[in-house]
Amino acid sequence: MKKQGFTLIELMVVIVIMGILAAVAVPKLFGMIAKSKASEVPTAAGSWINLQDAYTVESSTVGSWSQIGYNAPGTAAASTSKTTNFEYSDNTTASQSVWTAKALVKLNDCNVGGTWTATAKADHNATDGSTYVGITTGGTPNCTGLTPSFAALARSTN
Repeated sequence: MKKQGFTLIELMVVIVIMGILAAVAVPKLFGMIAKSKASEVPTAAGSWINLQDAYTVESSTVGSWSQIGYNAPGTAAASTSKTTNFEYSDNTTASQSVWTAKALVKLNDCNVGGTWTATAKADHNATDGSTYVGITTGGTPNCTGLTPSFAALARSTN
């Protein structure tokens, strides 16, 4: 008599192996999705920083979004795509400008409302009489950990 097919034990072993693979792969997948969504933040902050630098060279002070010509991602002026996972805001005073991105969705350990911030302060005390923009970055620790390149945007005034 010729046997054909799989035994019950063989099928159960295959199911257990697939369960283990799924238990490892699914959390990794969601982590990668959160990081890809958060990758918008350093790019948006970098654009703001470059515009702030250029404005400071011309005016010797920091400027608001409208003064420097910055359009946050997700705004009609920035692109045709209006979908974003973040809300961007600007708080500019005479001495500094603060760029903020606030998460609108939960991204792993970064809860809704978690923030990324970049602060530009104009340094008028440079020895050569020029003005330099010092950039500092910060935000909610669970959120900034999703974007390791965000910290690299910081530049001190020293």
